[in-house]
Amino acid sequence: MRGMAALGVLVTHVAFQTGASKIPVLGSILERFDMAVAVFFALSGFLLWRPHAAAAHGLGKAPSTTRYLLHRIARIMPAYWAVVVFVLVLLPGAAQSANLKVWVSNLFFLQVFIPLTLTEGLTQMWSLSVEMAFYLSLPLLAWSVVWLRGPAARWRVPVLGALIAVSLTWNLWPVPTPEAIHADNWLPGYLPWFAAGMMLAELIHRARPGTWWGPLFSSQPLMWAIALVAFLISATEFGGPAGLERAEPWQYAVKMALGMVIGFGLMAPLVLRPADAPGHRWLESPAAALLGRWSYGIFLWHLVVLTMVFPIFSLMPFSGHFVYVLVLTIVLTLPLAAASFALIEDPARRGVRRWDTRVAAKRAESAASDSASPAAR
Repeated sequence: MRGMAALGVLVTHVAFQTGASKIPVLGSILERFDMAVAVFFALSGFLLWRPHAAAAHGLGKAPSTTRYLLHRIARIMPAYWAVVVFVLVLLPGAAQSANLKVWVSNLFFLQVFIPLTLTEGLTQMWSLSVEMAFYLSLPLLAWSVVWLRGPAARWRVPVLGALIAVSLTWNLWPVPTPEAIHADNWLPGYLPWFAAGMMLAELIHRARPGTWWGPLFSSQPLMWAIALVAFLISATEFGGPAGLERAEPWQYAVKMALGMVIGFGLMAPLVLRPADAPGHRWLESPAAALLGRWSYGIFLWHLVVLTMVFPIFSLMPFSGHFVYVLVLTIVLTLPLAAASFALIEDPARRGVRRWDTRVAAKRAESAASDSASPAAR
């Protein structure tokens, strides 16, 4: 699912850069593939909230904040920094304007807070800035509902629903921001997309025979049809204007709600299906798994590739050739994504796992030593 979302983001950027987004009807749909970001956020919400939901239902222990943050940093930062350094040093358009403010903002995910720091080849990283804010906020969110455990855990879904309702009003709040910075690009506005996955993480522990919503949410044809309808509605004026024009507050709220429906609708049948149900034939295939492994690299590198495709192949931006540019961008991005996974992402994750193993071994050794000491006896 993450691999498909990465390709969705790639499609919307190719559509914009080639001018295909101006095609009647089809252009609006191609441009609205940016709703794939809602899937990214819902996946993060589900996967990262799942251990906290399990702990609240007495099914394990939530990870320590230190261990959690270390794993997030190892997952995100090394490959991200490689792309940032490459772009700000070697990509001509970005390197010319890469002052200290641009470097600091892009290295530390501050692009949505500091004006004029989104630069060529890195403009998609605004979503990583939001994602990193969610990573940092998640321990606080978990702590705020830690008292909802055991029998009280049934209230966790309503609490998340209240959080969604409040977040949908974010664009109505008079939040002061610097010129050229908009608070609608900050985490509070996108919490409904994360919360879609968080709610699924809670529901997997409440899916019992006889619940009215179990068959409904686990029906793939129904939920994917609902997600498709939400996507098509988002491609109309209800999802906001085309291009880079800012949406009206009501359009922004509707887009957040539709993105939440898309993320929830696509994921619910996969995570709430009965244990004896057959797996998804394509999404669990080796090809899909490979695409999933490369998904982060696809997201990181595709705009760099797209920026270079135009001059290398003597094409003018916004002059058509959507399919040609799309194929070129995918074909050239996949090897970079594979290299990113093999040379940076996977070694970083393995390194953190080895560190985890050493720490656990030392703790076990220390506990055994303490239990064997004369004082313990």
